[in-house]
Amino acid sequence: MKTIQRIKYNNSSWLGRCRKDLSRNKGAYIMVIPVILFYFLFHYKPMYGALIAFKDYSPRLGFAGSAWVGLKNFNDFFSSPDFARLLRNTIVISGTNLIFAFPAPIILALFLNEMSSLKLKRMVQTASYLPHFISLVVVCGMIKTFVGADGIIGILVGYFRGKTVNLLTEQDLFLPIYVISDIWQGVGWESIIYLAALSAVDVEQYEAAEIDGAGRMARMLHITIPSIQMTVITMLILRVGRLMNLGYEKIILLYNPAIYETSDVISSYVYRMGFETQNWGYSTAVGLFNSVINLVLLLAANLFSRKTTGNSIW
Repeated sequence: MKTIQRIKYNNSSWLGRCRKDLSRNKGAYIMVIPVILFYFLFHYKPMYGALIAFKDYSPRLGFAGSAWVGLKNFNDFFSSPDFARLLRNTIVISGTNLIFAFPAPIILALFLNEMSSLKLKRMVQTASYLPHFISLVVVCGMIKTFVGADGIIGILVGYFRGKTVNLLTEQDLFLPIYVISDIWQGVGWESIIYLAALSAVDVEQYEAAEIDGAGRMARMLHITIPSIQMTVITMLILRVGRLMNLGYEKIILLYNPAIYETSDVISSYVYRMGFETQNWGYSTAVGLFNSVINLVLLLAANLFSRKTTGNSIW
């Protein structure tokens, strides 16, 4: 009897705290409602459509009328001659992008943090942020123009190679073009979160280290970098969780049949199978496989970080 009374008391106390918190932070809860609705409508509700991966889906028959085929779409993909090429290209492009593009905003943030001239710092920040706000279609158009046979980069590369060609028709050049342009477009914007983390570092630590005779490099290595370690680890885990989720928009805007061998990735393949061949069930199966791999990578990265550094997202 005492146990039942204790449970009722705890529930009543918990409900009371919830009501009090809701009353105190009513504005914040109202502001978060659109975010919850967005994620429910555009992220959780569409998950039901993943069942198309197990059907021979036809828009004419509808979701309920389409025949159930089980794992046939997955087996077709795994046995397809495109499977090995798509998986290799996705891992190579995403992995290279992770190795070179992930440290770039950290280096830029450290560089900006060490700048003593506020005017110069603002100029560099503005110049690095601008590419992020340029439409991806415009960016890809600029890339095609610059690396074309008559573009400035195409002519410069052709001068050293002895012949001038469109660089986007060369299979071995797609990877550097993609990665370098990705760094240029995102380095400034992605550095904002690291600059925010650096702004929280206690200035007294720098002053104490300077009094002890520590130089600029020593202060960076022993104060600045350790202070943003948690932020770096969190962003790295999230980045690894998106390793296979290579955006198809930029790939589709840049690639062509001549370089499919090194540029075609899973996301662009899903787009082609869905919208060009109308093979909805097959394309959904490929996309679902890609999402599952991303989830496994995210969980593995989080577990590895918790075991080795003691820091993790959850």
